[in-house]
Amino acid sequence: MRVLILEDEALAAERLQLLLEKLRPEIETLAILDTVEDAVGYFKAGAQPDLAFFDIQLADGASFQVFESVKVPCPVIFTTAYDQYTLKAFKVNSIDYLLKPIGKGDLEQALAQYEDLKEKFGQPTVQLQQVEQLLQSMQRRYKERFVVKTGHQFLSIRAEDIRYLFTEHKTTWIRHADGKKHALEYTLEELEALLDPKHFFRTNRQYIVHIEAIDQTTVYSNARLKIKLQDGEETTVSRDRVSDFRTWLGG
Repeated sequence: MRVLILEDEALAAERLQLLLEKLRPEIETLAILDTVEDAVGYFKAGAQPDLAFFDIQLADGASFQVFESVKVPCPVIFTTAYDQYTLKAFKVNSIDYLLKPIGKGDLEQALAQYEDLKEKFGQPTVQLQQVEQLLQSMQRRYKERFVVKTGHQFLSIRAEDIRYLFTEHKTTWIRHADGKKHALEYTLEELEALLDPKHFFRTNRQYIVHIEAIDQTTVYSNARLKIKLQDGEETTVSRDRVSDFRTWLGG
């Protein structure tokens, strides 16, 4: 079986490749790509993998955009940080999905489903209409509240009251509008997919900021931007994110 992996997190791509090789030693990974643009070019060049794994959120857009630009000649298994209830209705023969972090058992089940479908019906095909339905469903559902523990109590914090999120000492923190910070059991990668991108932006590996938390933006060294937040905290926008940040900031 020849597979394509479309994933912009190097560690996640490497882990998926290793899991695939453990479960199916005969698998050949044809390519590991990390952008929509690369995937479109790959298929336009005539590549014919037997199966592809698409991460939903990529650096240059959603992987659904690949289907809008080129015919995808193989079935696709999506990988995503969205919870299973968002995708519950999206379970068709030609497409499956895996929740991150991907477990060995879930991957085995997805591969077995693909093999069963191929044996019964031949090579399954991907329907753009089904992909669009999934995209629309996900666009309507961003997480509105987070539960955090403080002492012996649990608090429900509205997403709109979060000024920014950051990592420190391997822990993810929320900075609330009241100035307090709370530990959160999510990674920034997971939060980036769960938060509404109209209001939140991943500036770099350590920060996601709410647009209302930004007090000042100035040009910084090495083509980066420096952001001063309303509580005095400072962060930077990575060089490769500056263009996207300016578009986001301008609405």
